[in-house]
Amino acid sequence: MITSHTNIPVDDAQTSGGHPRPELAPLTSEEQVLFDSIDRARVPRHIAIIMDGNGRWARERGWADRIRGHEAGSESVRFAVRACGQLGVEALTLYAFSVENWSRPAEEIGALMSLLQSFLVQEADEIQTNNVRVVVSGRIEDIPDGPRQTLEQTIQASASNTGLVLNLALSYGGRTEILDAVKKIASEVQSGELVPADISEDVISARLYHPELPDPDLLIRTSGELRVSNFLLWQIAYTEIYVSPVLWPDFRRKHLYEAILNFQGRERRFGRVSPV
Repeated sequence: MITSHTNIPVDDAQTSGGHPRPELAPLTSEEQVLFDSIDRARVPRHIAIIMDGNGRWARERGWADRIRGHEAGSESVRFAVRACGQLGVEALTLYAFSVENWSRPAEEIGALMSLLQSFLVQEADEIQTNNVRVVVSGRIEDIPDGPRQTLEQTIQASASNTGLVLNLALSYGGRTEILDAVKKIASEVQSGELVPADISEDVISARLYHPELPDPDLLIRTSGELRVSNFLLWQIAYTEIYVSPVLWPDFRRKHLYEAILNFQGRERRFGRVSPV
């Protein structure tokens, strides 16, 4: 979930760092057919995406610097956010930086944080124009001062927007989220605000980072990997999973539409049997 600070030739829509990006290209004829095939009454309320494959994308192009793949992936974020907003998706959660990612080399972490900050600054007008509300799931206090301040400003500036909720999972881990919720519950029990016998799934859910968001209907993972990587472990109990072989920097509207159409072709039973 980052943007370019160098001149990386990704596609015609991307410009080098610091300059506003042009409008996204109109739908291609193939994208239009897919778009028109989507049942707007059954669009997922909440889509979550594990944006995987940035490093592999860079390596395939002969670049040793993984950051180039992250930079290229920022265009995919723009396409996904815009497309979800146009389809009426209520929430889009992007797995941007995990708690495990803090173990990466300090140079890479610094570049990622810088790119995050640049993205937020560069996309400020786009966020407001498209009525997007930005929120964060994760331990935001772990984010360095500069990017964190920009993040907090973005959250505040978009707080009254009523369109798509863009939930950025930053310094996030599914186990960490559950652990933080358990700590809140333990504190409430210790203070007498909560009785252990009253602890239920709803009580736990209410103490997650953003309990107001519906659980994801659809989880998309790019790059073909078959794992959930400690992402939204509580919330994806009955989420439909779609794995795309496409690397994240190459992921475009076409691939999102294909994932949604695949989702709409499934029968969601939530543990029940199919009606006869």
